[in-house]
Amino acid sequence: MSGHGFHVHGPHDHELEHVAHGTDQFASKIAVMTAIMATVGALFGFQGGATQNDAAMFKNEAAIKKTEAANQWNFYQAKSSKQNLAELAMVLPGVDAEKYKAKVARYESEKESIKQVAEKFEAESSEWDKKSEAALHQHHRWAQAMTALQIAISLAAITLLTKKSWLQHTSYGVALIGVGVGVMAWLHI
Repeated sequence: MSGHGFHVHGPHDHELEHVAHGTDQFASKIAVMTAIMATVGALFGFQGGATQNDAAMFKNEAAIKKTEAANQWNFYQAKSSKQNLAELAMVLPGVDAEKYKAKVARYESEKESIKQVAEKFEAESSEWDKKSEAALHQHHRWAQAMTALQIAISLAAITLLTKKSWLQHTSYGVALIGVGVGVMAWLHI
């Protein structure tokens, strides 16, 4: 019938036209802030994932170094066993003691260099563990920041439904807390 000059608007149609023409500044502000919060939250989520991956990679590197240290300590133990056998052979009757004395000295010097390598691997493992812990701490900060922004977005949605300005301010406050925690993550605090 609208083609014949007669058209009836429902109350819902009037509200939609009202919002479409931009006269609802309250909803517009909430919509813009929600979009900003979602964008910042996405960035925080990306950073959180990246630091979680770093933490896992660093922990893996620590495990590799720990295994290399264990291998060196096993090698050290094998040299100690050979040294003990050579020391035992020195006291057996009818054996060339000087031959075994030289072996004992050689094993002793080899053990020292093996010990240094093992200790170096252990120190490297410890450093990788520290890097992993730092990255995991930073990941937790990013996750906290993202969670705060998600809560702020939820509050913004409730604000749109209720039209309560105190809820709008609460949403913005929670978003600011999220951004503050994000800054702490960025600064490694």
